[in-house]
Amino acid sequence: MNFKTIFSFAVLCTAPMLAQLYTPNAQGVTMGHMHLNTRDVAAQKAFFVDALGGKTVKNGPIEMVEFPGVYVLFTKADNPPTSRGSIVDHFGFTVKDMPGSIEKWKKMGLTIEPTPNPNEVYVLGPEEMRIEVYGIPEQAAPITMNHIHWNIADIPGMQAWYDKMFGATTGQRDCIACLPRKVPLEEGQLAGTSLSYSRGAATLVGSKGRGIDHIGFEVKNLDAFVKKLEAQGIKMDAGVRQLPGTDLKIAFLTDPYGTYIELTEGLQPKK
Repeated sequence: MNFKTIFSFAVLCTAPMLAQLYTPNAQGVTMGHMHLNTRDVAAQKAFFVDALGGKTVKNGPIEMVEFPGVYVLFTKADNPPTSRGSIVDHFGFTVKDMPGSIEKWKKMGLTIEPTPNPNEVYVLGPEEMRIEVYGIPEQAAPITMNHIHWNIADIPGMQAWYDKMFGATTGQRDCIACLPRKVPLEEGQLAGTSLSYSRGAATLVGSKGRGIDHIGFEVKNLDAFVKKLEAQGIKMDAGVRQLPGTDLKIAFLTDPYGTYIELTEGLQPKK
């Protein structure tokens, strides 16, 4: 059986050449941001900028780190637990120059966790912020957003929910670390970002309050999208509101498994 791989030509072609979000899917949804809790916002930003190559940008008063395909935002919190033990375990990027990236991180003194695949590692930022990275020499940008990884007991249920609510196409990709043999990993493909799922214990906790507090999807016409969700029985944690000093609208919900989700419209700074 041929499993859909995460570095398929189709995915490569959706990756933006510049630092911008991926083209939305048919439901008007694309990956928007990852929002982290941290004791030291400055140190966490420095990791994503200096080690991973992101760029600091602002949308009104909101400062964030920009990558092709995603923004990373930060909230100061007192001693937040790491994402390990949460259903949202980590997220990951692909890089053009994997050997050069590893050498850079070693010189910076960062902790690198190898995997059986020499083209893939986990690099640890402040407060054990664990980021998966692997190399795709063919990609145009030095680094791009690739996936979010959940540990979840009910994988089919989660796949079906994200497909129905956000249009994430259910399928499989190769487990990058699983060498020498190929092992299929369940996923939902959402506008160039893989929502990846591994089997986890039912006792894993939700994301809110952890190192990875919530994930964010950027949507077209947020008011209409939220009404559509509510018509399907979704109870919003917070309805649509516009943030002062910006053109950004936001709303919040929690998936049935404990993932805290922010929906945005207008996240990307105007050029």
